[in-house]
Amino acid sequence: QVQLVESGGGLAQSGGSLRLSCAASGSLFRLFAMGWFRQAPGKQRELVAEIISDGSTNYADSVKGRFTISRDIAKNTVFLQMNSLKPEDTAVYYCNARARSGVIQDYWGQGTQVTVSS
Repeated sequence: QVQLVESGGGLAQSGGSLRLSCAASGSLFRLFAMGWFRQAPGKQRELVAEIISDGSTNYADSVKGRFTISRDIAKNTVFLQMNSLKPEDTAVYYCNARARSGVIQDYWGQGTQVTVSS
């Protein structure tokens, strides 16, 4: 089992910045990726950014150039730095960890609200 604890988020003005953190604990040796998803009201959950075990990263087109995902391996923590925020970034952000053990298993944090006012 993997436990994910998120922090950060809150309210920001358009053009502002926020930083999310996600600390992982538990059985981490099978993890191969961590990332952030978001879900706005009435919409499907979507990938925002992910970082793979080799350090490579992937971003949604809508956040490229504005958001940066990074990690502190020693602390098993992933960060999402969100700059130039837009009202359409408003959503609940979920930390995700993916493990491979025969099948791929997803673990989720509890979610943190990000609200961007215009």
